Amino acid sequence: MMYAQVHLTLPAWVHQAVKNDLPYAGDEAKIRLAVELSALNVERATGGPFGAVVFDQHDRIVSVGVNRVVPHTCSVAHAEMMAYMIAQQRMQRFRLNTDNDGHRSGSFTLATSSQPCCQCFGATVWAGIDTLLIGARAEDVEALTPFDEGPLPADWVGELERRGIAVRRDILRDQARDVLRAYGEAGVRY
Repeated sequence: MMYAQVHLTLPAWVHQAVKNDLPYAGDEAKIRLAVELSALNVERATGGPFGAVVFDQHDRIVSVGVNRVVPHTCSVAHAEMMAYMIAQQRMQRFRLNTDNDGHRSGSFTLATSSQPCCQCFGATVWAGIDTLLIGARAEDVEALTPFDEGPLPADWVGELERRGIAVRRDILRDQARDVLRAYGEAGVRY
């Protein structure tokens, strides 16, 4: 029998960890939540050390994501991908900042605990976000964990900015690195 659907979920603890009714004003507040999600994902043994959150123009959460690759045996279940897919389903549009008639509709931010890998970079190009906030860098991920972040264009920031996506890096980088370091030192693989 050929499978005809894919079923990906976030861990149940996410609902208690996220305050949907609060605005998260400022870049640090947004990244702090992404880093907290990454840490909880490791502590609760529900996936790898990555968290991501999509916010709307009012600084409110649209969706969250944590790494679920190993639990779901699905290589695309990265935190950013989970956050994008859930936001797109919730908004009922494949490009978050464009309505189904092709008109601009709102402004969206992705806050991620670590720089997007090559897969998540590609998804970011088409997901319809306007701002990308990043905690740890790819070199941090590769130095502190066994992960391979894959190839990116030499000027990946410039590529995103040319497409209208503002990029801000190194927000709470040390805190994001602490989660990566703890995961790497634990020797656990999920």
